[in-house]
Amino acid sequence: MGKSINLLSQSELVCAIKSNESDILKHFYTTNYKKVEFLILKNSGSIEHAKDIYQEAFISVWTQIKNDKFIPKNDTALQGYLYQIAKNKWMDVLRSKSFRNSKSLDYETLTFIKDETNNDEDTDLKSNKLKLAMETFKNLGQPCKQLLSIFYFEKKSLKEIASELKIEENTARNKKYRCMEKLRAMVLVHNN
Repeated sequence: MGKSINLLSQSELVCAIKSNESDILKHFYTTNYKKVEFLILKNSGSIEHAKDIYQEAFISVWTQIKNDKFIPKNDTALQGYLYQIAKNKWMDVLRSKSFRNSKSLDYETLTFIKDETNNDEDTDLKSNKLKLAMETFKNLGQPCKQLLSIFYFEKKSLKEIASELKIEENTARNKKYRCMEKLRAMVLVHNN
């Protein structure tokens, strides 16, 4: 693209992401990560939580764009959408029984930030892993793709998913975890 990445309209940004333009993907990934990291660190999370949640949110956004399910409505729609997905994913983690048992917190009183400047130096590795993860998602087995799609794209709770798939809620949670681990493992294999 002839334009500076910062001057791209939302529609141009969506088209560039759809085309897997690596410079655009990397720029979009890195300029939005710090805000999500700040959100999670301020709300009982760790850097590892932030990386995992952000990667999942980014893959969700990328998949929505690829499937023509996202149409920008203003000049920060995509960034806001990514942030909202990450925030929702983190709230789900905070609401989970296993997280609540490991920490003493009241997730209803959490403070969510609005904006934060982004400056991430160590992004090449993350960007490459992200691109691989996005390409690898489509190679997941059908059961994992189905479960992750229902959870991340249809935004159904694990309880709803369990009912839909006729399994226990804990089984759904374990399967979701295993599917994400499988996705990470596939990315690592491709990376070596």
